[in-house]
Amino acid sequence: MILQVNGLTKIFGALRAVDNVSFGMDQGDLVALIGPNGAGKSTLFNVIIGFLTPEAGKVIFKGEDITSLPPHGIAHKRIGVAFQITNIFPRLTVFKNIQVALFASRGKTKNMYSLAPKMMKDDTTEVLETVRLSQMAQTPADSLPQPDKKRLELGIALAGRPELLLLDEPTSGQSAEETFSTMELVKKINEEQGLTILFIEHKMPVVFGIARRIIVMHHGSVIADAEPESVRESKEVQKAYLGEKV
Repeated sequence: MILQVNGLTKIFGALRAVDNVSFGMDQGDLVALIGPNGAGKSTLFNVIIGFLTPEAGKVIFKGEDITSLPPHGIAHKRIGVAFQITNIFPRLTVFKNIQVALFASRGKTKNMYSLAPKMMKDDTTEVLETVRLSQMAQTPADSLPQPDKKRLELGIALAGRPELLLLDEPTSGQSAEETFSTMELVKKINEEQGLTILFIEHKMPVVFGIARRIIVMHHGSVIADAEPESVRESKEVQKAYLGEKV
């Protein structure tokens, strides 16, 4: 098992934002994390990646307890993340964004400015091809359409050579066509690279069309963790989140 979340609890005042959450993921899993607004999904992500410290519980990655590590320490364990709000270098070109991420992931930032013109070109090009941005390599990042910015951030995350990738609403603000293209790409990366992916998503056709397993949170707790059809049929999930069957 590549990831184990054991009894995680995060409290803000009287609010138990994450309440004794436990689940596991095997290598190559493609898992959706869903639930109504305020269910605790993003808080759970932030605990896993070290932005928040839990009151109780552990995060185990490849058999190692990483609960107390800061975000940069967790990133060095090869856990990547792409946020709902894109986190890119807006004034750099698409190519430079990926190249900088590659330098950072390999500890070469001290030599970045002197070596950048001639190093990691092939690796940068490979990442750009993976996220379908090769033709926009010299485009300034801030001039990209929103779907392409999301793909660029995905590329930045992939540059760190993650073994586990967390995606927070990867289709946020996208049209139906753009959503399909983005999630087709995520699925392709999962299948071709064997990359383990956990993603938060609110668009149910995306969730039930792509995820091989779905974790449902409500009021900070997990109320379902099963294959899509079982989640679809769950009376508790329908009552808490889905409404009528989807």
